[in-house]
Amino acid sequence: MQNPSESVATSNITLAAGDLYVSPGGSASNPGTINSPTSLANALTQIAPGKTIYLRGGTYSFSQTITIERGNSGTSGQRKNLVAYGSEKPVLDFSAQSFASTNRGLQMFGDYWLVKGLEVKGAGDNGIFIGGSYNRLEQIEAHHNRDTGIQMGRYASTAAKSEWPAYNEVIRSYSHNNYDPDDGEDADGFAAKLTVGPGNVFDGCIAAYNVDDGWDLYSKTDTGAIGAVTIRNSIAYANGATSDGTSTSNSDGNGFKLGGEKIAVNHIVENSIAFNNKKHGFTYNSNPGSIQMKNNTSWNNGQSNFAFDVGTHIFTNNLSFQGGASDKTSGTDVSSTNVWWKNKKSENAKGLLASAADFVSLVPSVTRSADGTPVLGNFLKLAGGSDLVGSGTPSGTNIGAR
Repeated sequence: MQNPSESVATSNITLAAGDLYVSPGGSASNPGTINSPTSLANALTQIAPGKTIYLRGGTYSFSQTITIERGNSGTSGQRKNLVAYGSEKPVLDFSAQSFASTNRGLQMFGDYWLVKGLEVKGAGDNGIFIGGSYNRLEQIEAHHNRDTGIQMGRYASTAAKSEWPAYNEVIRSYSHNNYDPDDGEDADGFAAKLTVGPGNVFDGCIAAYNVDDGWDLYSKTDTGAIGAVTIRNSIAYANGATSDGTSTSNSDGNGFKLGGEKIAVNHIVENSIAFNNKKHGFTYNSNPGSIQMKNNTSWNNGQSNFAFDVGTHIFTNNLSFQGGASDKTSGTDVSSTNVWWKNKKSENAKGLLASAADFVSLVPSVTRSADGTPVLGNFLKLAGGSDLVGSGTPSGTNIGAR
């Protein structure tokens, strides 16, 4: 199996007065010009709304968390921007941190930031933690952190629910090989859990080889329901162990974990794919609400491809094939457009059945394009002659994600 490319490119650069430049050797005493770059920590405190911090390529080694403080924000019309310079690749390396819940890599407590084209690795906890709102992350690679690669949650335990992070977007990003060394049950690829507000979105992202889950949307009784999260055009595979096989008995290995502690939250998952995960592909994880599951494909997961034991979930055009256990599908089968895997065989209320012949390829292949978009080639793509092509709703829509 191919691993997604770690190479991403940014758009053409338009230089403007007030932009700042940072390099691995930059000094806080420098003015932040392209010929005399400043430090990242200094640039974050100096940049004005509508302006851009350009990170030159190379490795930035940190032993302490880099924080965008609460109140350090752009506006709805003028974000603050932290982006890779051209096609260069800045790597924020926090490997010098010790393993501790306070040792995050990049901590974002401000609002209206764009962070684009960075690699973040080795943090003692989360690679990137988002505690602010209306932020946008694009083309991020987070890996080998000692908790979840990219996570959203309240900025402090004293934060009111109205201050929980909301309306953040994580776009075309890749989180892999995150592992917590104490028990191997916390480090996910992406998480919007415990204390997040409404409107958070993951689009075009990949989670792979994380020791726990690909995505975790856990709600907890102590803090109550989180806001509904939307996941679309995303892929979770081979979660439950890192790429070198490291795992523990506590490592769950779900592709998309969509709940917790029997708290109802109506998340939305569309056009997404789960395969080769240790446990379930998509799981309600005790969420008894009405999760909207539309045009998703789940294949060859260790247990159920779709595990929705309880609830009034809404299923439209989903495709399951060759799961390790029968699907559990509590809810509405919209227009009988879902093809499930139950009792070791394909099942559909209208008699549509899936077989290997319905796919162009069942050989896993996942890469990334230059802008970070997942590329699967023919993997899990419906074959031209498949009766699953055009059999969804609305009429002419395919069943599954491809």
